Amino acid sequence: MEARKPSEAEAERLVETYADLILRLSYTYLKSTHDAEDICQTVLLKLMNGKQRFVGPEHEKAWIVRTTANACKDALRSGFRKRTVALDEAPETEAPGEPDSDVMDTVMALPQKYREAIYLHYYEGYSVREIASLTGRSEAAVSAHLSRGRGKLRTMLEGAYGEQGI
Repeated sequence: MEARKPSEAEAERLVETYADLILRLSYTYLKSTHDAEDICQTVLLKLMNGKQRFVGPEHEKAWIVRTTANACKDALRSGFRKRTVALDEAPETEAPGEPDSDVMDTVMALPQKYREAIYLHYYEGYSVREIASLTGRSEAAVSAHLSRGRGKLRTMLEGAYGEQGI
């Protein structure tokens, strides 16, 4: 079977529809704007040149979320990532901006399994069942990650805003 060649209009639709989702999800894993952009390009090229056929838009979106998560995990395991210099150590290059939200900053400080579950649930609107399917975990594990992640967030945010009575 030959790889499909998307039309220019189809390629634009895919980029407009999914680039932001891929970038945001990649950033939650990699905590690097540049690495997230690389993953975005990789996933979009795989989508445009792949042989996969989708039943509907939700199937397409689920495939993209799963492929993005897997690409990020591969990047985190990569030996290249372990041997490179941090962007902050390159003085001529400006580091990417930090997220504006204090809550998002706190979410980004969580361990990966909690960060992933909380991001997909609260920022992307996925149910526990959908997150379990996308990440290959059981629903019980996803529920536990959400619960523990919320607890950690509550503790971290109370420490930051406790004096203000928030």
